[in-house]
Formats: sequence, structure tokens, C-alpha cells
Amino acid sequence: MTSLLSGPLTTRLRIISGLVLFAYALTHFWIIGLGLFSAGTMDIAQAGRIWFTRSFLGSVLIYGALLVHVGLAIGNLAGRRTFRMSGAEAAQITMGLAIPILLIAHIVHTRVAHQVYDVNDHMGYIMALLYGHVDAFKQSGLLILVWVHGCFGLHMWLRSRAWWQRMIPILVGFAVLLPAFALAGFLVEGRRLAALLSLEAQRAELVQKFNWPDREMFIWLIQLSEWLLIGFFALLGGVVLIYLARRVLRKRSSVRITYVGGPQIDAPKGHTLLEMSRAHGVSHTALCGGRGRCTTCRVVVQEGLDLIDLPSDAEANSLKAVGAAPNMRLACQIRPIHPVTVFRVFQVDGARHRAHSSQGEEKELAILFLDMRGFTARTTGQLPYDVVFLLNRFFDAIVPAVTNAGGTIDKYLGDGFLAVFETKTAASSAKSALQAVESIAAALVEFNKALETENEGPVKIGIGVHLGDVVLGEIGAQDQAPRTLIGDAVNTTSRLEGATKEHQVQAFISASVLEAAGIIISSEHMIKLALRGVADPISALAIYPDTNLPVHLNSLQAEPDMANV
Repeated sequence: MTSLLSGPLTTRLRIISGLVLFAYALTHFWIIGLGLFSAGTMDIAQAGRIWFTRSFLGSVLIYGALLVHVGLAIGNLAGRRTFRMSGAEAAQITMGLAIPILLIAHIVHTRVAHQVYDVNDHMGYIMALLYGHVDAFKQSGLLILVWVHGCFGLHMWLRSRAWWQRMIPILVGFAVLLPAFALAGFLVEGRRLAALLSLEAQRAELVQKFNWPDREMFIWLIQLSEWLLIGFFALLGGVVLIYLARRVLRKRSSVRITYVGGPQIDAPKGHTLLEMSRAHGVSHTALCGGRGRCTTCRVVVQEGLDLIDLPSDAEANSLKAVGAAPNMRLACQIRPIHPVTVFRVFQVDGARHRAHSSQGEEKELAILFLDMRGFTARTTGQLPYDVVFLLNRFFDAIVPAVTNAGGTIDKYLGDGFLAVFETKTAASSAKSALQAVESIAAALVEFNKALETENEGPVKIGIGVHLGDVVLGEIGAQDQAPRTLIGDAVNTTSRLEGATKEHQVQAFISASVLEAAGIIISSEHMIKLALRGVADPISALAIYPDTNLPVHLNSLQAEPDMANV
């Protein structure tokens, strides 16, 4: 739960206040739905809820959460530099602002009426007040808005959790049924109360039961609703004025950027050139996402170079690595405060816009290299078709062990292949790779049994498994670029696989894979390997052909934790 409430204080306050309001709405709508069964059941349920919500603690909690949630939303709007946003974000903000507009009258005619005029504002009073009136449609719309807004916010908060993803089909059904249940309860009980109010005797009884407000009371309640609504609109108007004032001030403190062959923009000082480009819709390549980990965003500064700060050591080293000219800089690193004219070295061509993910997406993943041992000696003198037949049989037997564990074959390399385990987290990727190693060993045993019946010698393999940062993307000419992965981790994995031959083992699993999977093994059980082309030695666990991997890992751990492997 702690990780779910991480982030700045404002983020945590928004989440906590949103949860309080969601719980309040959930119970409120459920109680309305009980009107389907009986007024008594509905009243008993509401009496239990009011016992808490009308207490001092409950009132502070609920109305405090409402003020905090709305206040943070308005503050966020007032602090925005631009109102450009995604459709989902715009819909969420629109719903969030529409809710107070409809909620004001509801609060005034219930809680305020109860506090000022001692109105018995139980569900029956609200339903009798609304049924058959145009306000019933407004409050029904409020119910749906609150529920959709709350469900959307809850989903955005928890969408990265695996358990939430598994529960989505059930939750969607519940999310659809609850407002329908509430509206059905309102219709049934509202119709019953409307029929009673049409009868003189019952009407007098209900008026006395609810301490129904008279005409003067209603006029005051309506006027109060209008005043509060005007105040809320004035608050929103103030937000707009703040935004416009800040925009004017930014305009005065902005800097002019001229792109060679492109537009001319005025952007606020203090931002990087890349941020300025993106904020004004200027296409600008940046494969690493503007984190200074590549040089694809580099620009040639044609005018104003002497007015830009000197590059940092990291930027200077990156530019030196690509042999950049003295007037070349990284757009993600420079923050112009004086007018500059720049030329974007890499620009999107006119034929097709490659998506960012196709050009490169960095992830921390587990990689597996597998190679068949003694393949050349085994196939010397065989006909090409027989060699192809053997390879295909081998891959048919082994590859499902990888794919069933959640891996994909990135490429086939003659008598071997490179596999990647592309999952949501490094931990799940590492666990999938370990499962694949175990399954490959079992599949190889069965494959060799089949070869034995054909009087063929057994196949031996070498496996290297490592976890590290890789870049997945399209490598090749446009429209003819297969998706693959590159990075130092790929080279390290290949070298690990190569080391299995020298050490006469079936597999080497690097320490990074074991650690990511939550498996802690003492260094005395690991082998430190100096791999060619790899700067630092790699600690790895040796796996032999007859090793039962789960049992072996379990026995080596100081605190066994193989439940999730």
C-alpha cells in the first residue's frame, strides 16, 4: 500500500481524498438502490451511514476530502502552463468541474436544510423532492458523473497492478450495475412516494415526517444554491484570469527560437530546447525521451551559440562520441535564454512518421542466448536438407519451452537463437527466464530420447541468461525494419553463453537475473567470469545438465523463496 501512496504530497492528498469520496459515493448509491426492496431497508441502511457521516469526525473527513479534492483540481488548473492535454485527461477534468456545479444544490437542500431548518433529509425526502421534477434528471446525471469520474480515477491509480488487471472484467460489470441499481431504486421508491403525496392524508403525514420546508425556506435554499454557484463560477473565472496573466508574463519572459526550414516560436525561458519544441508541436527526434542518453536530438546552433551555457561533462562526452562539430549541441540539455537559430540534424521525413516505440524503447529485461554444441562436427557431410530438418526438429522441441514461459524469439542464429522476456517488470521478466531455462532442460531430455531411438547421439546445448537495459526498436531501412533489441546486455548474454563451453556447463545465469527474481545466493556458489568485450567481471550461477533448477536454487538460498519462480 505504501508504494501506491508514493509521490509528492499533493498526489497523495489527491489519492486519499479521492478514496474517501469514492467510498462515500459507493455507499450512497448502494443505499439508494435498496429502494428496490423497501423504504424500511433503505432507511435502516442510511441511518447507519448517517451515524458516522453526521458525526464531527465524519463531517470533517468527508467535507474536508471534498474541499481538498476540488481545491487540488482547481490549483492544478491554475498552475498549468498550457491547456493542451489528452482526450482522457480533458474528459476527467471536465467531469471533475461539472460535479460541484450539480452537487451544490444537492448539499444545500439536504445537509444545509437539515442543519438550518431541521429537515429530515433521509432518502425518502430527497426522492420525494426530486421525483417528477426536471432536477431529477440533473441529479441522475450527477450520480453518473460522480461514478464515472471515481471509477476512472481509481483505474488510473491502479492500472499498473497485476491483480487489478485480472479483476477488470468483474470490476467493469460492477461499475455498470451499481449506478443502474441506484437509479432503479430511485424510480421505484420515488414513484411510491409520489403516489402517496397525491393523497391528502398521506401527504400531510409525509410533510410532518420530513419536516418539509415551506415556501420561504425553499426560496432561501434556492437563493443560497445560486449564490454558491455564482461563487464557484467566479472561482473558475479567477483560474482563467490567473492562467491568462501567467501567459502574458511568460510571453514577456519568453525567448524566440527559429528553426531552419521550420517554424519560429516564442517559448518560456528555463525549459530545454527539446521541451520547447514539444510544447509547440515542433517535431524533434529524441529516441531516449530527452534524458541525455543518446544524441538523436542534436542541433546545429547557427546563431546565438555564444549566448548558450557551455556543455556539461556528460553532454560534451556524448557529442565527442559522435564527432560533433563545435556548434552542435543536444536539444535536451541546452536551455536558451536568448534568441537562437537552430537546425535539427535528424528530422522526421515526409514519407512516414516512425513511432517513438519503433525507433527505440528502453527497458530492463531478461535475455536468453541458446546455442547447440558441436553442430558443425555433427552435420559435416550431411545433405543440406537433412541439416535443415534437424534444426527445425530441434527448434520445434525447444522453442515452445521459451514461448510458454512468456518469452519471444528475437532472432534465430543458425543453430541457436536469442530470446527476450518482455514483461511489465524486471522481476517478472527474470522469473520468466528462469522458468524457460527449467523447461528447456526438460524439453532437451525428451528430444534426446527421440534421437536415441533413431540411433543418433544426444544434442548438447549452452545457455546464457542475463538481465539488463536493452533498446527494442526497428533496426533497418524504413518499411523493411524488423523489430529487434540492442545494448550491452545483449553482448553480455552472448558471452555468458560462450563461457558455458569453456566451463563444461549447460547454462550460466547471471546474478542480475537471480536478484531481480528475488533469489539471494551467496557469492561462494557463484562463478566470477571475465568475459571478452565486457568491462567488469560478471557473477553467474553454473547449471549442469542434470540439475533440477527450482530445487537447486531453493537449496542455495539463505532464505528459500521459490514460490514465485
